[in-house]
Amino acid sequence: MVLPFCLKKGMASLNLLESERTQMNLNGIQKSILDGERGQAPQKAMELIVRYAGVLGAERLCRVSWADLFCGAHHYLDVAGSDDFDRVFSTMSLCTTQTAELKQMDRGCICYSGVEVDCTEVPEKMLVGPDRQTKNLAMLSRFVNSGVVLSGSCVPYLLGFVPLAGEHFVSCESSAVLFLNSLWGACGNGDGIEASFCAAVCGYTPLWGRHLPENRKATHVVEIQSRPESIHDWDVLGHTVGMRLPPMAVPVITGGYSRPDAIRLKAFFASLACAAGTEMCHLEGITPEAATIQQALGDNPDQACIPVSTVDVAESVEALNGHDRQPIDYISLGCPHYHIDEIRRIAAFLDGRRIHPDTLVHVWTAGPFKYMADRCGYTRSIENAGAHLLTGSCPSTRGYPAGMRTAAYDAAKQRMSAAQETDARLFYGSVEQCLQTAISGIWEGH
Repeated sequence: MVLPFCLKKGMASLNLLESERTQMNLNGIQKSILDGERGQAPQKAMELIVRYAGVLGAERLCRVSWADLFCGAHHYLDVAGSDDFDRVFSTMSLCTTQTAELKQMDRGCICYSGVEVDCTEVPEKMLVGPDRQTKNLAMLSRFVNSGVVLSGSCVPYLLGFVPLAGEHFVSCESSAVLFLNSLWGACGNGDGIEASFCAAVCGYTPLWGRHLPENRKATHVVEIQSRPESIHDWDVLGHTVGMRLPPMAVPVITGGYSRPDAIRLKAFFASLACAAGTEMCHLEGITPEAATIQQALGDNPDQACIPVSTVDVAESVEALNGHDRQPIDYISLGCPHYHIDEIRRIAAFLDGRRIHPDTLVHVWTAGPFKYMADRCGYTRSIENAGAHLLTGSCPSTRGYPAGMRTAAYDAAKQRMSAAQETDARLFYGSVEQCLQTAISGIWEGH
């Protein structure tokens, strides 16, 4: 579903065809934006949104009231070959060869920034050079001036990004799309970076996919036969379920498991989205649209149940984990970014202990949670142990330590992402296993 417009040959110069315009049911406001009455940037954004709708077969657009955007001087933007913000934004986000000045995001759309390339709270602890940091701050300043709130996190739904049931949103974060669709009944698709920016600039996105009630119904029933309890259990379960789903499935989850909280589901949705590209997942009795399995399915026929057993879960752990005994160079914790209660638990574990001198440990969270951790003394306990509490980014957007040969993670999503980004030996386990490894410096094979 994610369409990387600007990286496809010929898509950088989109010429809006009159036939496509006439096929769309545009209202007066949408036509005025398309005619340039609200400025060049909204016009170019609307041109791409209309073209996007044509590709999808959508006949109408819907109003977007929330947007989660991939802001900052990310490395992929370097291919634009310019330091001029408006030229880079026009080329890479609006997908036009014409330079359009970004003055203001749509005033009816609340915009947040997602993960960034740098940690603006403690930049001295990041693996980012001064030139990149300076460029990043300059770009973020332009986004702020356009109306974007710098949340710098992959968990906007924990930071005031609260589209209600039936509201339409866009997001560049796969786990956020899944969380907002599945727990709050908000409506959004995994459209990708460019389509999300264009929707935020012009205020509209194609009315298709999870924006339509009929496309939110469950297509597959998944019965959980294991008994997930911990955050790690739910993280592994997301990978297990995802590996058994066909593309674009909308599962409804049932079984005799204990009711999970939002922190457990944060981990579950992240690994599920990474494993299967899932945009919506009903949980019986939890999802607003799934009080029962039949409500989740709607008019869809009953599906053959997909069972997920303890053996299936064990296979996921086997696939993700390195089992031999190895010294660990790098440990990254907090994908998605940690909630304050997760930070509290890490601080309690590390209090009075010391990280092995040959192991670098990064703990990732959002800025507001770091503020809470500072006030509660959690940051002090973590930093005194030799680990680093960071915000705003993650290894996938910032990069990895030079010379890294081995790395360990407590998140299946980050473990799967790292496999595409580094040649290092990778290990996966619970946060407790990762922290014990951080202290000993050795991953003990299991």
